[in-house]
Amino acid sequence: MDRPDPAHRRPAGVSDLTVEALGALSKALETTERARGALYDFHQLTGGADLELDRAVKLLREAGHGAAADEVEREVLGRNVIPGHWTFQIVEAYNRTYYRPFAELERRLVDELAAGRDHLFEAEMKESRRTRGHPDHTARPPG
Repeated sequence: MDRPDPAHRRPAGVSDLTVEALGALSKALETTERARGALYDFHQLTGGADLELDRAVKLLREAGHGAAADEVEREVLGRNVIPGHWTFQIVEAYNRTYYRPFAELERRLVDELAAGRDHLFEAEMKESRRTRGHPDHTARPPG
């Protein structure tokens, strides 16, 4: 039982270079996941700022600065962040043209080249670094 789960063991015939290549591909996809999260942060932060402009416009009007309120409303409120795009359109385009094709390709290659077994590179690294018999270095979770 002090061995990795079968789902994290290298299938017969899979080379070291294949495991390393799939590990690099997985790492690149994980980095893309982080970039995608930052893109959603950008989307939500920009949207939140745009909604806060409603309050700024209202307060400017109440303070007697109608021309300034009009200018904020006309020049910034609801403005495209890049020509023709609000942030949701950027997120949609990223997902459609980059993220989904990348994720689908990574999944297909793991299925084809490693019998669908994820994280082989990391699982083998864990095996090489853990101290066998140590209660905090077990091969897999209990149960």
